[in-house]
Amino acid sequence: MSVRVRFAPSPTGFLHIGGLRTALYNYLYAKKQDGKIVLRIEDTDQTRKTDNAVENLRDSFNYLDIHFDEGPYINGDNGPYYQSQRLSIYKDHIKILLKNGSAYPCFCTSMRLKDLREKLTAEKKTIKYDRHCIVLSKNEIQSRMKTEQHVIRMKVPDEEEAVFFDVVRERIAIRCEELDDQILIKSDGYPTYHFANVVDDHLMGITHVMRGEEWLPSTPKHVLLYKFFDWKLPKFIHLPLLLNPDKSKLSKRQGDVTVEDYLQKGYLSEAIINFVAFLGWHPKNDQEIFSLTELEEEFSLKYIHKSGAVFDIEKLNWMNSQYLMHLPLNQIAERAKPYFNKDIFDLSDSEKYLKTVDNARCRVRTLAEIPVESKMFYGEVSPSAENSAIMKTENAKALLSLLCKQIQSNSKLDGESFKQLLMETGKEMGIKGKELFSPVRIALYGDSKGPDIPIIFSILGRMETIHRLEKYI
Repeated sequence: MSVRVRFAPSPTGFLHIGGLRTALYNYLYAKKQDGKIVLRIEDTDQTRKTDNAVENLRDSFNYLDIHFDEGPYINGDNGPYYQSQRLSIYKDHIKILLKNGSAYPCFCTSMRLKDLREKLTAEKKTIKYDRHCIVLSKNEIQSRMKTEQHVIRMKVPDEEEAVFFDVVRERIAIRCEELDDQILIKSDGYPTYHFANVVDDHLMGITHVMRGEEWLPSTPKHVLLYKFFDWKLPKFIHLPLLLNPDKSKLSKRQGDVTVEDYLQKGYLSEAIINFVAFLGWHPKNDQEIFSLTELEEEFSLKYIHKSGAVFDIEKLNWMNSQYLMHLPLNQIAERAKPYFNKDIFDLSDSEKYLKTVDNARCRVRTLAEIPVESKMFYGEVSPSAENSAIMKTENAKALLSLLCKQIQSNSKLDGESFKQLLMETGKEMGIKGKELFSPVRIALYGDSKGPDIPIIFSILGRMETIHRLEKYI
């Protein structure tokens, strides 16, 4: 049987980093095994649904170059990939469980359930339903189902354990007495996540269920549902939790945890993919920088970690800087453009812009920082008080005056020949080192520390260099 995996998010907003990790691992495994990955929208909880959530998912995955084989925006919005469009399927399947005694209707009011929870809490007992409605006669059930609001619950069997195998954690056994009679169909007729999830995974032929560790406690209930239907279990793979540096769980309430947050801040899609791939997995060697294609070839379930994965922003910064330095310059320049304020930066000189970006990309961590590292080449520079003091010395004034005259008389200068001209000027004046380079760098760049002199001249060009030197003469 060929491998079929799925990513099944709820349409509740933007793509969370944890969601991307789940989708990415499923995608990589499908590619490695020459299988298929399905995108399924689990929208049975209509109260949590947000506008444009599916469109946001589509845009994020397209930008990250992750493409699904089946899904709502691949096969059309009327396909079988929205759970809200599959209600008749769930109704048919719940009838099977009601008939074979694996489920039963519950008519308990919210007030009674609230009282029950409070009573169990006070008695320090496990909070679970007390099966108040399981003893109702068949006639009473049929009568009340026609007129009263109700839910459908699964009937947890009396056997000792629910047992399953997880690829990461191996054999897992949960005592059935610890499990609640989970609601399968809500009072509004919509299925719960647990029921729809199992039905859809089976009907869509999902062979491997790869998801976050937070779903591990729910898996015994899913295993029982497979047993009730007499269906073959898929292979389960539960991924480690994502943690903050303080080892607390990475949460939406703690700030920037969506993919869009990091894209807007200037992180490259390639770096995000590479970074997220390492949140709970490692390759068989020490390589750290991978393209998506290389990850598809390298990924293996046996290298998924059991322990939680720490989201280390400094590691992401480092990875992003590597991609900034090594991706083609034209790509970086194009992606950086939206971060430049067009009222401040005149980017019409494309050659100057490319040189500016080439200089900046080796000195920054994100696309958003490139304009900050480039502003010295556009508009007036403003030296600090310390640097201004350097410019007031007699040697600095004489150096800049002589250098400017020599540039004006030499029309064929590039970065290296300008540096040579500067060295000759310094030799003529008997100055060298900081006394030679600092005044020139401050006049041209605004700071005594910065790029090499040839780079500064190459970006500014001869005429702008003359203009900036004359400012100090």
